[in-house]
Amino acid sequence: MKYSVFNNDNQESIEIKDYIESKLADHDYEIDDEHPELVITVGGDGTLLSAFHHYERQLDTIRFTSVHTGHLGFYTDWIKNDVDLLIEGLAADAGEDVSYPLLKVIVKDRQDSTMEKLALNEATIRRYEGTMKCNINIKDELFERYRGDGLCVSTPTGSTGLNKSLGGAVIHPSLRSLQLTEIAPLNNRVYRSLSSPVIICDHEWFTLDLGKGEQSGLFMTLDQFTISLKYVKEVRFEVAPQQIHFSRYRHTHFWDRVRQSFISDQPGED
Repeated sequence: MKYSVFNNDNQESIEIKDYIESKLADHDYEIDDEHPELVITVGGDGTLLSAFHHYERQLDTIRFTSVHTGHLGFYTDWIKNDVDLLIEGLAADAGEDVSYPLLKVIVKDRQDSTMEKLALNEATIRRYEGTMKCNINIKDELFERYRGDGLCVSTPTGSTGLNKSLGGAVIHPSLRSLQLTEIAPLNNRVYRSLSSPVIICDHEWFTLDLGKGEQSGLFMTLDQFTISLKYVKEVRFEVAPQQIHFSRYRHTHFWDRVRQSFISDQPGED
């Protein structure tokens, strides 16, 4: 099997990468950073996000597994003390995987030129100068007229991040869905929004109609990246046809990740 180790610049991560490569040299594994079948990330969830975007054009042929050098993260099944167990799992790997849905974002400008991007966690649109105004459509039908600080659209796995901080629901990743949450909405006679998270299934989509693209100071985030938006007419969010695939051996159950991250791991006292 061809594999690549994708690590951050932390010295501990570099040492773990070297150790993994030395151990896998004894097995039928070949280093291939260009076209790997398995990507092992070493660092944190941010490292996994960077690896995802680095290989996002090869998602159909790649599985991911992650070693966390700190505490267990949402995308990391192994900690630094488990590396030898990871090596054993890789030696017995049968190619099984578990898949999570992704977010596809399509940005259209006033000349109808389009830009397409993928996100693993979420995308947001905000405005630096004043409030953002737009019509929010679901399946090309007007749902509400929004005015506020911005909007967040998250995947199920991303629902535990900014979306949760904004009051959104936590969604299991087996549900191919997207969630839109509003950031500090304003309600008046002209702009009336639901002021509640909205969840759609994979045969629906959100479209933001930004008018003639005259609003200045708009920017979009895609996971950890930020993009300045100019002369944008429309932004569409839909469940992507691609998915991210994780190796299945010892893959931590989603609700266990949620409990470990947000709820005490110790039993409650009577």
